[in-house]
Amino acid sequence: MQDRAYQRPGIILAHLNYQGAMEDSSSAIVRAAAFAWLRQRLVRPDDTLSRADLEQGFESQGERVRLVGPQGIFKPAQIKYYPLSITTTTNGPYEDSFDAGGQYILYRYRGTDPNFHENRRLRDAMRDKVPLIYFFGTVPGQYLAVAPVYIVGDDPARLRFTVAADDFLNLEYERDDTDDSIRRGYVTRQVRQRIHQRSFRDRVLRAYQERCSVCRLKHARLLDAAHITPDTDEEGEPIVSNGLSLCKIHHAAYDGEYFGIRPDYRIVVRPDIMEESDGPMLKHGLQEIHKAKIVVPGRITNRPDPDRLESRFSSFAESATL
Repeated sequence: MQDRAYQRPGIILAHLNYQGAMEDSSSAIVRAAAFAWLRQRLVRPDDTLSRADLEQGFESQGERVRLVGPQGIFKPAQIKYYPLSITTTTNGPYEDSFDAGGQYILYRYRGTDPNFHENRRLRDAMRDKVPLIYFFGTVPGQYLAVAPVYIVGDDPARLRFTVAADDFLNLEYERDDTDDSIRRGYVTRQVRQRIHQRSFRDRVLRAYQERCSVCRLKHARLLDAAHITPDTDEEGEPIVSNGLSLCKIHHAAYDGEYFGIRPDYRIVVRPDIMEESDGPMLKHGLQEIHKAKIVVPGRITNRPDPDRLESRFSSFAESATL
């Protein structure tokens, strides 16, 4: 079945290109509406949605449609057979991951029975090339949406499916470009990077209660999760103890070695910066933080790793000739 593009005022619903023998046109309209709603809500690809938003969902054909449910494999009542979404939570019973090459998402079965009805429906979605939505929980209650995704492999021995991400254009147009696997492998590698970056940011900012550890600014849009050990380094793990919540100015200043942070959490501003004369930003934003102590998370395991700070500070001290 191929459903024609469906429209209502202000929204153009995607052309869904799949052969869903188990799904009727009404179900296809709801699925298309879900993708359209998602596309409207996401200003940037790394935006996240709250659990409340996904449970509230959207209205289609006079009914409220949810995008997630209590279980990871979810089909709303308005869709006849295939699941609409799959979800990975930060505190769930299953650990999903990527394959070694980063080209595929590895998604765990529901339970241990390959023929459990939710697993069977995902397997049928693979056969019929049905587009799904993947919600990855970055922190409790917040989800990064990846859409569309397709089930492209099934491994009953390991109780998991292989999932590939694609782009929205694949929903809207017939594609005659390169092999799907090449395009989807590329898109999925990008998704992996987005997931790691967004998860790191959300975990770090939550640990610091969404405030800059240097100046205490509390506007989340102006905050970054800065790595202590750079993510390009082999030891640059995306864990909270390797992160600092910094406003964008202090992040740039930290990376530019305008100041360093000692293992005792004290800030040291570079001597030449301390001697400069400039406007109020230099005075209040940099010079006045010299010898101040950064704010750290209450949970000890989330606090900056002293060994990482020591290594980073040694490099700063050498370049600043302290």
